[in-house]
Amino acid sequence: KGIRSASCVSAMAQSKKELGVAPPDGGWGWMIVAGCFLVTVCTRAVTRCISIFFVEFQLHFARDYSGTAWIHSLVDCTTMLCAPLGSLIGNRLSCRIAIILGGFLASTGLVLSSFATSLEYLYLTLGVLTGIGFALCYTPAIAMVGKYFCERKALAYGIAMSGSGIGTFVLAPAVQLLIEHYSWRGALLVLGGFVSNLCVCGALMRPITLKEEQLSSALSVDAEHSYKTKQKDLSSTPAQFLSKDHGHRCFCFQSVQEYHFLLMPDFMVLAVSFLFLAYGCSVPFVYLVPYALNVGVSHQQAAFLMSILGVIEIVGNITFGWLTDRRCLKKYRNICYLLAVGLEGLCCLFIPILKSFPLLVPFAVLYGYFDGAYVALIPVVTSDVVGTTYLSSALGVVYFLHAIPYLVSPPIAGWLVDRTGTYTAAFLLSGLSLISSSLLLSAVAGIKRCRRRQSGTYTTSAEPKLQDWKNKQTNYYSASDQEPKLLYPCTI
Repeated sequence: KGIRSASCVSAMAQSKKELGVAPPDGGWGWMIVAGCFLVTVCTRAVTRCISIFFVEFQLHFARDYSGTAWIHSLVDCTTMLCAPLGSLIGNRLSCRIAIILGGFLASTGLVLSSFATSLEYLYLTLGVLTGIGFALCYTPAIAMVGKYFCERKALAYGIAMSGSGIGTFVLAPAVQLLIEHYSWRGALLVLGGFVSNLCVCGALMRPITLKEEQLSSALSVDAEHSYKTKQKDLSSTPAQFLSKDHGHRCFCFQSVQEYHFLLMPDFMVLAVSFLFLAYGCSVPFVYLVPYALNVGVSHQQAAFLMSILGVIEIVGNITFGWLTDRRCLKKYRNICYLLAVGLEGLCCLFIPILKSFPLLVPFAVLYGYFDGAYVALIPVVTSDVVGTTYLSSALGVVYFLHAIPYLVSPPIAGWLVDRTGTYTAAFLLSGLSLISSSLLLSAVAGIKRCRRRQSGTYTTSAEPKLQDWKNKQTNYYSASDQEPKLLYPCTI
């Protein structure tokens, strides 16, 4: 009886713990936003500031542009390539564990980089080890914001993602001063201690179970139960083999459930557009400082350009987040995203004719604003396509798609600089890539609109499709088509 009562108490506690709630849109959610803000400061801002070390690495190790650019590209590539790993650890264990572990690895990588004796050493410590640490922190932190906010989701993401701009504004001149006073080795050592604050950010990530997730898990349990009833003829199989096979099937089933959104046409088009976006957006951050130095701008002014870009990015994050949360613009989030990406690409096309500090300042202002605008909307647009339940897994895939373009774009741009002797081709290719990303989504949206008009349907619902496993078939349905509509208190 004592054992039964203890098991009943534990079951009741577990049921209370897993009781789904609606997104609070406030309360502890603002602490989650603060934690995600600090995560973006310690990951994306630090990654951008690595470009300030570009000239120092090039002079110290006597290497060309292309070879030195691999350091920055490896950090970005590893961060995005391992983003699904961060989602997996966050889903299986918790976001808190993933961020704390990532903070430890990133800090260790930066500290070890301060003892580098070659570029190959930096490829491993600064590029791979630090990049893995950033990957374990970045995706789970962003996904947590989406769980705590619904009505004010774009604003929450705008504030959280503004950490990248604020961090760049503060860290860019600070890193330049650290290099001047303590050399690049001392600057990397200090950055390693600063990045260790990611472990503190992880402690803020309190888990939450949403009603939408509870409904999805209920569908998964029903499907698993129906599958097990078909396997009763395996009862004669030895217990140890049956349990192993059952565990393997459960794991595969959960994996299919978490990533079924990959078959959605809207997500596939969005994924292709992200490939063009990722190639174009990284080149200016890597080569803006070297380009400014090449046209005669001083070191302090070149670092100040990065600061301007960072502080204006904050304005883009918050203003676009606030504006797209308004009722009049909420249904036009995709259009706002397309405009931001396209105008950012247009800015890149004008860089080659800007050959002085007063001319580069307007570029930094415009590019920083549009960059902040689209960065804040990436999680929102992704959530509009796949839903909050699958946001963590979808963001892992989205950032994974950034990996290869982030890896190859800086070396390709460096190769173009080495071959042509100018930065014109590198920046033009970057701008055209960003414009192509915007045009692709615009073309698909226009085709869908024309088909709706021809078919006579004018519905503009962009609700995510959930999976129905009833009647031994896999069907997709809209969240608004189901009876338990009260489980969705707001439009995602």
